[in-house]
Amino acid sequence: MKKVLFFAALLCSTFAFAQISSPPSGGNQKSSVTQYMGLVSVTITYNSPDVTGPGGQDRAGKIWGQLVPYGLTNLQFGQSSAENPSPWRAGANENTTIEFSHDVNIEGKPLKAGTYGLHMIPDENEWTIIFSNNSTSWGSYFYNPAEDAIRVKVKPVTNEFNEYLTYEFDERKLDQCVVAMEWENIKVPFKVSVPNLNELYVKQIEEELRGSAGFNHQNLVAAANFAVSNNIALDKAEKWANAAVNAPFVGQENYSTLSTKANVLLALNKKDEAKEVMKKAIFHPTANVFQVHQTGRALIAQDKDEMALQVFKWNAERFPKIWPVNVGLARGYSATGDYASALKHAEMALKVAPDQLNKDNLKASIKKLQNKEDIN
Repeated sequence: MKKVLFFAALLCSTFAFAQISSPPSGGNQKSSVTQYMGLVSVTITYNSPDVTGPGGQDRAGKIWGQLVPYGLTNLQFGQSSAENPSPWRAGANENTTIEFSHDVNIEGKPLKAGTYGLHMIPDENEWTIIFSNNSTSWGSYFYNPAEDAIRVKVKPVTNEFNEYLTYEFDERKLDQCVVAMEWENIKVPFKVSVPNLNELYVKQIEEELRGSAGFNHQNLVAAANFAVSNNIALDKAEKWANAAVNAPFVGQENYSTLSTKANVLLALNKKDEAKEVMKKAIFHPTANVFQVHQTGRALIAQDKDEMALQVFKWNAERFPKIWPVNVGLARGYSATGDYASALKHAEMALKVAPDQLNKDNLKASIKKLQNKEDIN
């Protein structure tokens, strides 16, 4: 009997505290928006009030400084008091949250990966954006400044009218973006940047190469090329390049793998070894004249002019009288300041140019070389 009564009491307690689904308080719809910067994501979750309030009440012109007071406010509930006034919840209803998948900088200040409560202190001329380690409280009623991770100050700007409070991402770049809170006629932007994006890619590449991706020499080549292009983790790049050429069951000796290894060695300033491997690549049966030509042009773009000229010379030796070896020699000699030799090869290239576009480009190059101007 006692067990039955206990079970009945438990059911009553459960039913008493159970809740059914209902529309959001005040009609403030829940929203979420995410932006990626390469591997790094930023997600903001918020409840979106509108300028036209409940019952069709027009609050235009009454949002800032009235509905949303300037400064801190005693909300008279929770931990909010005259001694501990609260910021704005940066939305409606529950805590507005912002989540970062990786470490970032906010307006230049470092912030660890994680989820933060987002609060704001509005003002006519300057706003304070608060990232709180507490992301689970309701609104700002339980805001405690001791839980702040960081604060930053930003300038609000006049904006086109927005009926609904919205978070947008402006100035989206590979390693940074601008988060903007927009409502009524105000926009409040703050910059999020990734301080070490290429390091994150190297770490991700390392993990991927430990799986099935590491059994493909093309992935090893791509990994090494990424490191060289960004001048990062060159010690790892050398291991990847060596594996692409030599690793059992994986490595393949061909123009792509050998030239990649040569580029890594060149980046490591191992010039003699790089030269030897590059020559082997160019004279490998898998090499073609256009691949070698593009390698030479890439070296010029990296300001490795002497090595580029050597590559163009080897290309002419390997593929004599084939287009575009003389174009390459003209570029190589021009890069090293030997305009007379560059002019000679540009004129030779013009005679066998395959189409009008190349003829026009060579005529322009010849004119520059006659004036002792670099054509690269």
